[in-house]
Amino acid sequence: MSNKFRTIWLTEDKYVEVIDQRRLPHNVVNVKLTSYKDAELAIKNMTVRGAPLIGATAAYGIYLAVREMIEKQLDGNFLDEAFEALRNSRPTAINLFWALDRMKKALDLSEDFLQTAWIEAGKIVEEDVETCRMIGVHGLPIIEAISKRKKGEVVNILTHCNAGMLGCIEWGTITSPIYQAHQKGIKVHVWVDETRPRNQGSNLTAYELTRHGIDHSLIVDNTGGHLMQHGMVDMVIVGTDRTTRNGDVANKIGTYLKALAAKDNNIPFYVALPSTTLDMRIRDGLKEIPIEERDQDEVRYFEGKRFSDGEIDRVLICPETTKARNYGFDVTPARLVTALITERGVCEANEEGITNLFPEYK
Repeated sequence: MSNKFRTIWLTEDKYVEVIDQRRLPHNVVNVKLTSYKDAELAIKNMTVRGAPLIGATAAYGIYLAVREMIEKQLDGNFLDEAFEALRNSRPTAINLFWALDRMKKALDLSEDFLQTAWIEAGKIVEEDVETCRMIGVHGLPIIEAISKRKKGEVVNILTHCNAGMLGCIEWGTITSPIYQAHQKGIKVHVWVDETRPRNQGSNLTAYELTRHGIDHSLIVDNTGGHLMQHGMVDMVIVGTDRTTRNGDVANKIGTYLKALAAKDNNIPFYVALPSTTLDMRIRDGLKEIPIEERDQDEVRYFEGKRFSDGEIDRVLICPETTKARNYGFDVTPARLVTALITERGVCEANEEGITNLFPEYK
């Protein structure tokens, strides 16, 4: 995997730049973040998205807050405000809170705030790159085993939403095993759920796979069950924004339905996750994970490229008076998850499996 393409980086003047993921796949536009408020807005409006990238952006948001505090000679209340604002930017992804807690702990032990914030945010970014690479190392044998069983025929993998490099820094979580299988010459084909309403599959996953030369087909969200019934899916792999102690996973809305279809058709359903998405304080995902409800217009409108002139346009797809509900996530119970693929290995989706790999969470 080339280091030339990342989702977040420092500019020459040591500000922060990110890819505006709202503009993909038709335009690649970078956005410069010069304050914690810029970072907060980028998280809120989904310029950046995906649990690991949200955490990294929040970490760099604290670095920008420290820089502004020092340059403008502001007191510690300014930094407290930054932590609070970033903490409230998105409710579901646990990486956000993990990254902010880590930044606060580092700053509490520091005498040089600016240097510490810059270094710690950088560590969070680099550690995610290696974490996602290792998820691929442990997920690769699963794809290899299917390929061997199929005697080298194409392995068909179904994904939902985007937990690829665009949701992380480089490798991604669900895409890391796929990329590594592709690099080894294993034939893979990916069924890409469009993932309404924000279309992270059609806009982002398809963009990534195209960029890496991986065979894929875009499907509407309701097609997965049909494909599974007809033996056209060998495995499902999804990401997660928060995983409980007992293995429940919160992921983009619609994930639960894919898990049900996979269970009914005896198709393995894997969740790829960095340990930073584990929330060991929670046991019951259905009752305890906060589910974000977003603006109804994400459902009521559809955005795309006009055929006539190539311009990006936004169109209303329902009667003007129709209201919509826009839940961003659902929770897939652990009983529907075949296994969790982590940076330390593959484990069952339960407390014993998780704590065997991560004894520090016992």
